[in-house]
Amino acid sequence: MNIRASIWIGITWALSVTAAAPVLAQQAAERPNIVLILADDLGFSDLGSFGSEIRTPNLDRLTKEGLRITQFYNSGRCCPSRAALLTGLYPHQAGVGDMVQDKGTPAYQGYLSKNSATIAQLLKTAGYNTIVSGKWHVGLVPSAWAVNRGFDQSFTMQNNGSSYFNSEPIYNDGRKVTFQLNGREIQRYDTSRYLTQAITDFAIQSIDRIKDQHNPFFLYLAYNAPHWPIQALPEDIARYKGKYLQGWDALREARYRKLVSLGIISKKWKLSPRYEKAPEWNALSASEKDQWDTRMAIYAAMIDRMDQCIGQVLDKLKATGRDRNTLVIFVSDNGGSGDTVREWDYVTQKTGEPGSVHSIDSYDPPWGNASNTPFKLFKKNTHEGGIASPFIAWYPGKIAANAISQQVSHITDIMPTLLSAAGVVYPENFGNEVLTPLAGTSLTGLFKNPKNIQNRTIFWEHEGSRAMRKADWKLVAEIGQPWELYDLKTDRSENNNLAGRYPAKVKELEKEYLKWAAKVGVVDWNTIK
Repeated sequence: MNIRASIWIGITWALSVTAAAPVLAQQAAERPNIVLILADDLGFSDLGSFGSEIRTPNLDRLTKEGLRITQFYNSGRCCPSRAALLTGLYPHQAGVGDMVQDKGTPAYQGYLSKNSATIAQLLKTAGYNTIVSGKWHVGLVPSAWAVNRGFDQSFTMQNNGSSYFNSEPIYNDGRKVTFQLNGREIQRYDTSRYLTQAITDFAIQSIDRIKDQHNPFFLYLAYNAPHWPIQALPEDIARYKGKYLQGWDALREARYRKLVSLGIISKKWKLSPRYEKAPEWNALSASEKDQWDTRMAIYAAMIDRMDQCIGQVLDKLKATGRDRNTLVIFVSDNGGSGDTVREWDYVTQKTGEPGSVHSIDSYDPPWGNASNTPFKLFKKNTHEGGIASPFIAWYPGKIAANAISQQVSHITDIMPTLLSAAGVVYPENFGNEVLTPLAGTSLTGLFKNPKNIQNRTIFWEHEGSRAMRKADWKLVAEIGQPWELYDLKTDRSENNNLAGRYPAKVKELEKEYLKWAAKVGVVDWNTIK
């Protein structure tokens, strides 16, 4: 069954009604609607308002009328970031320290922990209608499904690896791409629509169904874009074809200059070196340059289309009269990707018209390096390129226009921020379970006072890549490598490793990291099967 048929035939959702409903409705009128938008594999500098040449007018408008946080962090990869975002816990505390496979310990069980609650579950206690549309990716077991985690209306891609033009698996190792509509598995979505548009359409239709209700709504809009496979609509690709023939070095330098001029980064932070495995652009043949230009054009087109779709959601908010009392937050789940999909033996459809349903490809490390300007490394790494995310918040009348904050913040802060905005207190218990205390901190104080900076300590671990940031000090190591130490106040690009100069600081921070790791259940990745 396709989405369009499924939406209009047999769609159901639950709305709890109690004796306290009139009180909730009265309170709800004062609570904001909330739209939480998550991009997938979007690099730090991939939006116009964060240094990019890619056309993103709708997100750029939100930044002009809202808040940008320039030192916001994710958890380095799809599943861990989603788990942290939804629960306000570190990924390991939420049960998703890695991906959705059970690795044999509670921190790596691969699905949301019973001691966690989602934003949707807690907002429902305050009368919110709850909607999710897009990539779910926090567990394949029923207890972790969106429909069982507080969402009234849900269209979700349960795992990863879908084409943007159909839901046929792109793997040949037996894995299946699964879509759900309100908890019911559907085999395909409407293939007349691009996936980004299908996700948007469900969100808009869901808002339409509740437009006459007084209760506020929470929409979690989790786009799959611009995650590989790089596939886009021909008219969007045409807009960018030929624009990247200057190469990745020139692109990184142009983005770096724009980031500095926008006040997003300090000019003290020098541009990191080109990724060591990226070839020198001028050493490529004309044919090779054309192929690389096409890859980046497709990637840019995916972001362009996502922004167009976000514009459609904003238009729906205005059309329903909800826009003036809506908080919108936009982040990315990790940095730009260094994956080289066509080199993977188990991926099918390696040939075909680039950007089409017949081509499974990625834009590869050289362009991923450009996406993460000025930082180094990629998604899956805990160096800045893997964990730095653009952050945008828009809330008319509540956030000063064109505000920029340098507050160090983390994806675990999203849950407490939204609960604070909605006037909901995080409980000690939910249902029959004791909840793990929140790891994050509300960012609502920055809405009125973006310059009010507080020191933070934040930790990361993903598949042996590990890091911590305490104030301006950052300790980081990739799997099997020694600790590196950076002073991010002067060197957020991580160009000058100070570990040899300050061994006592390394030991001090390592001790704190190991204490955290033991607390949340981190284990030696080499021992995990």
